[in-house]
Amino acid sequence: MPHRLSLLPHRSVAELEHGYRACRDPVERSHWQMVWLVAQGHTCPTVARLTGYRADTVRTVVHRYNAQGPAGLADRRHANPGQAPLVPAAMRAELRAALADPPPDGGLWTGPKVATWLSGRLDRTVRPQRAWEVLRALDFTLHRPRPRATTADPAAQLGFKKGA
Repeated sequence: MPHRLSLLPHRSVAELEHGYRACRDPVERSHWQMVWLVAQGHTCPTVARLTGYRADTVRTVVHRYNAQGPAGLADRRHANPGQAPLVPAAMRAELRAALADPPPDGGLWTGPKVATWLSGRLDRTVRPQRAWEVLRALDFTLHRPRPRATTADPAAQLGFKKGA
């Protein structure tokens, strides 16, 4: 027979049901439901089958509820700001100004050239693909002329034009 987790008496079963029914955030609502079902005497595998989560997820939520009370049932993704951007805002402005001029070695700005520029400023290696992603985030596009067939005969090209 599976081991039943016990809940600390932060709230009564009726209060847990009320928290489940009153909650508007879908993830937090599922957490309230898990704790409510465990408080009614269901085992973690049973609660997992009823809610569609894995049993270890149910255990994690119950342990968080026991440790933190009702605050432990919140959807923690809302408070997660994510990773800091690769290029800080001040450096993005500096890069935008640098893109207005030609690169130091001439030609056009490309991913590898921006990667070299960023690597020198950030004191770490930046790969060309990441540099290209930074360029696209700045709405930068390459402006190149269309290729021309340099060995083609101009008279023959005129013969292929419509209406000529």
